[in-house]
Amino acid sequence: MDAINDATLSQEERLDALRRAIPDEDFPEWVVESNNHIHTCYSFSPYTPTAAALNARRNGLRVVGSVDHDSIAAAHEMTEATRLLGMGSVTGFEIRAFFDPEGPLGERKLNNPDSAGIAYMTVQGVPHQARDAVDAWLAPMRAARLERTLAMAEAANEILVGLGLEPFDPQADMVGISQYASGGGITERHLLAAMATALITGFGRGPSLVEGLESMGVTVPGPLAAALADAENPHLMYDLLGVLKAEYLDRIYIQPTDECVTAKEVVAFADSIGAIATYAYLGDVSASPTGDKKAEKFEDDFLDELFEAMEDTGLRAVTYMPPRNTPAQLARIHELAVKHGMLEISGVDINQPRQAFTCPELRRPEFAGLNEATWAMVAHEALSTIDPGLHLLGSGRPTPERLAERIAEYAPLGRAIADGEDPASVARRATRA
Repeated sequence: MDAINDATLSQEERLDALRRAIPDEDFPEWVVESNNHIHTCYSFSPYTPTAAALNARRNGLRVVGSVDHDSIAAAHEMTEATRLLGMGSVTGFEIRAFFDPEGPLGERKLNNPDSAGIAYMTVQGVPHQARDAVDAWLAPMRAARLERTLAMAEAANEILVGLGLEPFDPQADMVGISQYASGGGITERHLLAAMATALITGFGRGPSLVEGLESMGVTVPGPLAAALADAENPHLMYDLLGVLKAEYLDRIYIQPTDECVTAKEVVAFADSIGAIATYAYLGDVSASPTGDKKAEKFEDDFLDELFEAMEDTGLRAVTYMPPRNTPAQLARIHELAVKHGMLEISGVDINQPRQAFTCPELRRPEFAGLNEATWAMVAHEALSTIDPGLHLLGSGRPTPERLAERIAEYAPLGRAIADGEDPASVARRATRA
């Protein structure tokens, strides 16, 4: 596993290590659920794409998807690793965009804890021939985000110096732990990882760390207090990072400006390359599974209005995370997606080692459609790589009935591709939208 999860090696070296490891693996039976929202080392995660795919397979997942922040760099490696493991894959990227800059939602907090009017979106099912175009389109956004994050790092270091602690080196301790030089993105998590490491070094491990955080005015959520006070905690940096993200980031945060495009521009770009743009529903948060979000209200008070705006923006899909939402939230998002003829995509963001790769909620009968949609996305990405005319959604907005028909047609084709059938052969059985 060391070489498989070594971010300093090349993608091909990691894939070669996987090829050598597979014969010695004793994999479990497949489970029905899928996960379309795995982050890798190309944004912020303890996993390379190859290691993420292997961990998913060790947990019984048959299909996974990677979406890194401002980066498509994981796509080739994820596709090849899942192929070696007999799995399906969906690749893309995550991006922040001004959702409704001239409209009524432009000043509202949507799905982004850090900014009003800026929404998280994903672009998924990217045809393989479009990956270079995606990388070129994202490059100036990555560069602008890096400059803003370096400015935030200066503010973080001023705080550390004021506490009598050693500052961190932004280039070595923040940029250096990223894959920015290889097309990866820089995020606030890279910054907070460097700050968390400096705080642990300065305050020490154990109760002294909690005392130091309290002296900074950081509120430690009850469930995490014991973990942060545990000197032997192997995930201490990640746990502290989550607390800083939820309780402290706003003190050093600089709002994005020129690094964000508009949601309509994201949709137009996704459509131009044959991919599928989505809005990432968050919903009101009462408790965060990873401690990186405080209790706060997001879209639920104006969800009907939001879906109208999503449709006006040209969006044809919505993505959400079943483990993070209540049954009432999930029922409502499903109802509105059906009403507006939007493809529903599921997944749980994986960006720290405590998180499970599985999504047991998707084993429940009422979520069977989400798994089928994932398999349809597997077919979409592979088949539109061969023939752009085989786009799952076509060029328009399918009716709810037609969308259901397309998913029912494409899901078995996605499974056939995961079973090893040549996508070119599978493409001959597909029809155009």
